[in-house]
Amino acid sequence: MDSTSPKLYHVHGMDSRDHLDLYLSNKEGMVFADDVIKFPMVNLYYLLSKGRIEGKLLIDISVGSFIHHLYSASNFFKKIIILKFQEKCIMELSRWLHDRTGAYDWSHTSSAAAELEGTRDQLQEKEMRLRSSIMQILKCTFEQENITSPVLLPLADCIISAWILEVISKNEDEYMKNLEKIIKLLKPGGQLLLIGSLDQTYWTTGAQRFHCFKYNEEFVKNAFGKAGLVIDYCAVQRRRNVSDLIDYRAIIVIVGRKGE
Repeated sequence: MDSTSPKLYHVHGMDSRDHLDLYLSNKEGMVFADDVIKFPMVNLYYLLSKGRIEGKLLIDISVGSFIHHLYSASNFFKKIIILKFQEKCIMELSRWLHDRTGAYDWSHTSSAAAELEGTRDQLQEKEMRLRSSIMQILKCTFEQENITSPVLLPLADCIISAWILEVISKNEDEYMKNLEKIIKLLKPGGQLLLIGSLDQTYWTTGAQRFHCFKYNEEFVKNAFGKAGLVIDYCAVQRRRNVSDLIDYRAIIVIVGRKGE
């Protein structure tokens, strides 16, 4: 791959702190809050609070090192396991998990979660609850059938996968193979909640442009069906910002249930 070609997230790695600052921070000029922070959080809280997603074990397989979508999940899942492709992302998460110096400040998202739930007076408890729910942060690779080898994980009641399949898959065949590897971690009857960007071809962080497999809503729904998932829920929000850092058209949140 030459220097002008888009990088591959799982091959070349990225600056995890720069990614957070660009797309998930509370900094002035950060234009992605409605799409990347609020929309996933609102949908996840709705699904959990209505009992449409439930269980004891949640596995998260998402790009970068963000955790804002897990605040509401920690109210309903006693155990959360986080899988990451990069050691940098594991280190970033570990700093926050153990409340170390230099940890990323997620107070803007814990406040947003508290406002959603009507518990604005319980911010400290919310941080503590999420930290206590996270049982493991493990490295994964999709180059092998057991993506956490040699660790064998228990099957999950729910998996959240946010913006990962499109950045590690070069084409439709790879997307399907990677989707099937994720589904193998689900219990029969378990649910996959996928968060993704529609019609996206690239994203930028750390002055590097990264590859993204372009797909639309119909493709995702067909992929779920081919993989044996019955769709329980789907919501799409058209893009609400202007930026040349990334070229998606809309954000999708879709839930599929694995057969018994």
